[in-house]
Amino acid sequence: MRRGSADVSTRLGPVELRSPIIAAAGTVGSVVDFSGAADFRAYGAAVAKSVSPEPWAGRPAPRLSSVGTGMLNGIGIQNPGIDAWKRDVGPKLCDVPVPVWGSAVGRDAGGFAEVAAGLEEAAVAAVEVNLSCPNLDDGHLFALDAASAAMVVDAVRAATDLPIGAKLSPNAVDIAAIAAAVRDAGADWVVLTNTVWGAGIDVETRRPKLSGVVGGYSGIPLKPIALRCVWEVAQAHPDIPILGCGGVRCGDDVVEYLLAGASAVAVGTAHFAEPRVGKRIVKELERYMAKHGIASLDELVGAAESW
Repeated sequence: MRRGSADVSTRLGPVELRSPIIAAAGTVGSVVDFSGAADFRAYGAAVAKSVSPEPWAGRPAPRLSSVGTGMLNGIGIQNPGIDAWKRDVGPKLCDVPVPVWGSAVGRDAGGFAEVAAGLEEAAVAAVEVNLSCPNLDDGHLFALDAASAAMVVDAVRAATDLPIGAKLSPNAVDIAAIAAAVRDAGADWVVLTNTVWGAGIDVETRRPKLSGVVGGYSGIPLKPIALRCVWEVAQAHPDIPILGCGGVRCGDDVVEYLLAGASAVAVGTAHFAEPRVGKRIVKELERYMAKHGIASLDELVGAAESW
């Protein structure tokens, strides 16, 4: 995507993107049902909400809560299952003005692989492997263990020829090691990161703000945590393409992620307050590039300087 002299196109592993802005999974529904509210022409891709092998009901209410400048969610990946998703959503993907990536989740490696194959049948452009959802009933995160994460990605790689992104967790003790493991198993890029574990209590009712108590904390406060993850992985493994994600609300946030080593940046929670936020962010990014005489995003990726 070129406007004036600034080229905001980028490359994430094997994928060419017209814009570095990606709509994060879980914040734009199936993408199809959000296309009327958002202007997806400003995005390089949009990731649909995670889908599982069979229908998942998700957690009971309350499942969302505002917490200061951030947000807690404990949705539990409510979804209709891959068969219903292929039937009801798949045929409509061609009507969306942006490449749609599917997001696969499961209780074991075979489940992830089954969903990935179904997503490919539905003609998504790529598969994001959601290794890091923090609000499943059993509390298990594949993204916290290198061997488990690699096993899932390996199964997905065997099930599809589509590009694969592995979504990791900021809760990991050594996220660089997890990133290397999923790369070796076949992931084309890593997504850094998902939400961090959090909780809240209503002081009037004395009840937790989420029915499951612990959920995913996202929004502005997540950015320094996610940015640290991007920096650590980029420094340890500069060959691993990175999609940065967490607390992005403006063009400067995108620049910061790029400087840390990301090649593209996902926008999530900001969609709830400003559905067309992507268009504004791209304009701000272009103004930054013009101000600093930057012709291509390649000049920014990993360009942060040490003291």
